[in-house]
Amino acid sequence: MIKRDSANRHRMRARIKRDQPACHICGKAIDYTLPHLDPWSFVIDHVVPLAKGGADAMGNVKAAHRQCNSKKRARIVAPIVRRSGSLD
Repeated sequence: MIKRDSANRHRMRARIKRDQPACHICGKAIDYTLPHLDPWSFVIDHVVPLAKGGADAMGNVKAAHRQCNSKKRARIVAPIVRRSGSLD
């Protein structure tokens, strides 16, 4: 099991939240003021999941809705396709 560094995770969340990007999975805007358990709230997603060998590092995380991230699970490609037609 990969050990996560909670201080590092906090820094990654803060850095992404500062720029307030859209969800990288569905492409829609994220309301960064929602409570953390709301399905449309902000979470960080590991683009290459930790379970698939991805790094717990800034270069492997992006903003996502809690609901979109939940549907993606530990897959590299999400079942949700951005309106642009492709994932980042």
